[in-house]
Amino acid sequence: MSNYHYGQFGPEHLENTKEGVLLFNQQKYWECHEVLEDHWLEGRGDNARYVYWAIIQVAAAMIHYRDSNLNGARGLLSKAKEKFNKIDEFKVGTDLLENNLEWKRLKDEVFAIPKEAELTKFSNLFEFRFKDPSKWELM
Repeated sequence: MSNYHYGQFGPEHLENTKEGVLLFNQQKYWECHEVLEDHWLEGRGDNARYVYWAIIQVAAAMIHYRDSNLNGARGLLSKAKEKFNKIDEFKVGTDLLENNLEWKRLKDEVFAIPKEAELTKFSNLFEFRFKDPSKWELM
């Protein structure tokens, strides 16, 4: 029996992020986006889908960063910040999200970049890697 209720990030969401996280960690941001988009679309009505959406938008921002597209990187990061705020507002976060995806660390990296940041401010986020899924633990 699960201690997670509908709308919170639970074990099935963690499993759904695994392939996307592996791709993100390899800086295969477009592929990460594509994999997680399927889960995001399937999760309509489930607030936990904001986690997929946030990762998708961070990945897309990193594509723009890598392409030196400052406006694209800023725009997608701004949208990702909205998703992080929704995750907090709807109380989506759980120990699975924090401990396995190191959500606070990712959120801190995202919010450390000011709205009018230059490309150089994106470098720490570009170097961010999620915890290796082989080390994830169901709690």
